[in-house]
Amino acid sequence: MASDKQTVIADIKSYVANNGGDYSQWYVGIATDPKQRLFNDHAVKEKSAWIYHRCAGADIARAIEKFFLTQGMQGGSGGGDDNSEYVYAYKIGRHTVE
Repeated sequence: MASDKQTVIADIKSYVANNGGDYSQWYVGIATDPKQRLFNDHAVKEKSAWIYHRCAGADIARAIEKFFLTQGMQGGSGGGDDNSEYVYAYKIGRHTVE
């Protein structure tokens, strides 16, 4: 089920706070297939700290990504496409590929 902007922001904020709340140690992005991006492209381990949400449209996912970038998360606003309805975040580790 797709989530609205404020719900997703609150969920990600809470998750980050519970898993090492320094935003500079986190990466945020948008994707059409968040599992592919997390576990294959970024080499995130399933047992590490990560989260994703389906948003009610790519524009909302992009707005949430921008919000967390302005809060200090790593990443960039140029990724994804018009079908990228998922926003994801993960805690950066030695094994991850940003």
